[in-house]
Amino acid sequence: MNMLAYKAICLDLDGTVYRGIEPIAEAVSFIAKAQAQGIDPFFITNNSSMTREQLQIKLASFGINADREKIMTSAVAAAKYCSEYYNGASVAIIGEKGLEEALTTEGVRVTKDNPDIVIMGIDRSVTYEKLTDACLHIRAGAHFIATNSDLVFPTERGLVPGNGSFVKLMESATGKTPIFVGKPEPHMLGFIQQDNGYKKEDMVMVGDNYNTDILAGIQFGIDTIHVASGVSSREEVLAKEVHPTYLYQTLADWNI
Repeated sequence: MNMLAYKAICLDLDGTVYRGIEPIAEAVSFIAKAQAQGIDPFFITNNSSMTREQLQIKLASFGINADREKIMTSAVAAAKYCSEYYNGASVAIIGEKGLEEALTTEGVRVTKDNPDIVIMGIDRSVTYEKLTDACLHIRAGAHFIATNSDLVFPTERGLVPGNGSFVKLMESATGKTPIFVGKPEPHMLGFIQQDNGYKKEDMVMVGDNYNTDILAGIQFGIDTIHVASGVSSREEVLAKEVHPTYLYQTLADWNI
């Protein structure tokens, strides 16, 4: 299968392009080959903590030149979702710079008082007070949105708690289930298609995690490629009822 068959190669980051601060060599080489053939991949991550510019810098440290507009984070998707479905609403957040900047860029008003919406993203400085405020806002009627449902994510040290683990806590405290905008929900892929005018047959989703990356592509109705470099093993993927379009050990196996 030739990569030139696709106009939009959508690459997951954590576990596919890098593990924490360590690049995955086969992915770095693949991206260089794709760009040499005139295909500039999209970079997609459920991690809402980093801004597009911070991700550009991180990818550049691995020798990857990424176009800012081709970086789609769950924070960017959450901001676009608010702008599209809750235009004019005020938002309180649990999250980091990536989420706050994405909302500001979309013109969404961020507040700590009587918000219409609470958005929860990964926050490595989370406190009991932050969780308490968010809980009380939701109990008072604020809509509840979460950037993603990832229970864990891969780092150079191993799998660590993800946003979904904290969302479980909030679900228990509020009795409310949030709207998720990150993978496996197809919103990020939808915004990429919407912003660029692609047909679904032009797109492919590449990732290591069946339950997020691959299911997002399947739910959106595009081709998918699983690489066994992160969360889901090949054996786990083959045990699933619906298989990816292609399974590779690494991106070096994708012949061009």
